[in-house]
Amino acid sequence: MSVFSPLFTSLGSLLTHLADVLDPVLGASATAGAIVVFTCAVRLALHPLTRSAVKGGQRRAELAPRLAELKRKHAKNPERLQQEMAELYRKEGTSPLAGCLPMLVQLPVFYVMYHLFSTGDGGGDLLKHTLLGAPLGGRWADALGDGGPVGAQGLVYLGLFVLVGAVATWTFLRNRKAAGDLPVPGAEDVQVPGMAAMAKVLPLLSFGTLVTAAVVPLAAGLYLVTTTTWSAVERAYLQPLGTAEKQAEPEGERQAARKALVAGKAQAAGKTRAAGKSQAVGKRRSSAA
Repeated sequence: MSVFSPLFTSLGSLLTHLADVLDPVLGASATAGAIVVFTCAVRLALHPLTRSAVKGGQRRAELAPRLAELKRKHAKNPERLQQEMAELYRKEGTSPLAGCLPMLVQLPVFYVMYHLFSTGDGGGDLLKHTLLGAPLGGRWADALGDGGPVGAQGLVYLGLFVLVGAVATWTFLRNRKAAGDLPVPGAEDVQVPGMAAMAKVLPLLSFGTLVTAAVVPLAAGLYLVTTTTWSAVERAYLQPLGTAEKQAEPEGERQAARKALVAGKAQAAGKTRAAGKSQAVGKRRSSAA
C-alpha cells in the first residue's frame, strides 16, 4: 500500500464533488472538466513557488558574467575562487541553489496528480467517465481501434494533440529565442563539456509531452496538456519580471560591474602583451650575444 494512498483517496473524493458541481454544465464530460479545473487550481496555489524559482534562475543568469570573470581571475587558486564566489553570492543575497529548491518542493505534488490521473488509484470510477464519448481510462491506440484517427474518439485525441503541439511549438520558439539572447562565451570562459549540445536539445524536450499524451490514459493526457499550457503561459507572464528588476537596478551599480569586467579583461590582455614583448627582447639579446 502506497504512503500516498490516503492522499489519492482524498483527491479522488474532491474530484468527484467538483464533477458533481460541473455536471449541470458539462454533463457526461463533467469529470474531464473537473480534472482541468482541479489542475489549474493546484497550479495557481503553487504559483508563488514558481515565481520564486523563476526569479532565482534569472538572478543566477545575471551573475553569470561576474562568476565567469572570477573563474578566469582565480583559475589557479581554487580556494580563493570559492571564497570570492561565496562572497559574491552573499553580497547579492542569493545562492547557487536559488530557484532550484522551489521546483523540488513542487515535484511530489506533480507526482501525486499524475499518478492519480494515470492509474485512477483512489479515484473510484474516475477513469470510467468520458470526454465527448472517449473514455478517460482509454488510450490513443484504443481510439484507433474504434473508428480510426477520425472516429468519434479519435477526434478527441486529435484535438488534444493539436493543443499539445501548439503549446510545445510556442515553448520551443520562446526557449530558442531566450537561448539566442544569451551572451556568446568568450575564449577565456570555462566551457562545460557537452553544454553546447545540451543547449540545442533542451528546447526540443517540450515536444516530449506530445509523445507522452499518445501513450497514457486520456485523463493523464488531459492533465498533461492542462499543466503544460499553464506552465507556458505562466513563464511568459513571469519573463518580464527579471527585465523589470534589472532596469530598476541603480545605473551606477551596472556601470561599475561593466567597468570591472572590462578592466579585468584589459589587465589580462596587458599582461599577455607585456609577456610577449619581454620574450621578444630576450630573443633579440640572445641573438646579439
